[in-house]
Amino acid sequence: MDNNDIKNNNNNGNNELKNIAHFLFEGSMLKRVMRTGYPFLGRGEESTAAHSFGACLIAFVLARMTPEVNLEKLLKLILFHDLPEARTGDTNAVHKRYVQVDEKLAIDNMIKNLPFKDELMEVFRDYEAKESIEAILAHDADKLDILIALKEQGDIGCNDAFIWLPYVKNRLKSEQAKKLADAILNTRWADWWMKEIIEGFED
Repeated sequence: MDNNDIKNNNNNGNNELKNIAHFLFEGSMLKRVMRTGYPFLGRGEESTAAHSFGACLIAFVLARMTPEVNLEKLLKLILFHDLPEARTGDTNAVHKRYVQVDEKLAIDNMIKNLPFKDELMEVFRDYEAKESIEAILAHDADKLDILIALKEQGDIGCNDAFIWLPYVKNRLKSEQAKKLADAILNTRWADWWMKEIIEGFED
């Protein structure tokens, strides 16, 4: 290998890393892309990245409730499920009646220069197909995070949030997610800390 070959290899490596850096900056956009359902609810706000984090926590729990599930596969599905929103923004149920978003084009443009593009494309295909147990649980985790957000808003005084809870619950597919939904709906959002504080005052 001569010096020119080394230089070319280094350039290729630098270009690859530059493409990965672009991808990471683009993914970070999700911290600033806001979920658009909250304005229609009348209160609250949340970024797409915050939603994805909550859904990842739920996906981990669902995996532990489902021994046969591939945890790595499930976490990749839920981690990347809203990644196209870095380019398209978030669209809620009202928007989708009037606006058609080309998520496939967004995904293609986002990952086309990445060395692991085939892996990511397989993740997106699996999520959209909704056939594997991991994909089913990923969609359920997505819905359960919405359920938690609505329950929180309802508990702090947004009565309209309670209207939507049964509709979200009815979209769950797995028995694990349905059981978890029941536990969420029967738990006040602040109980995890409030009960301990109140009991401390009573001692």
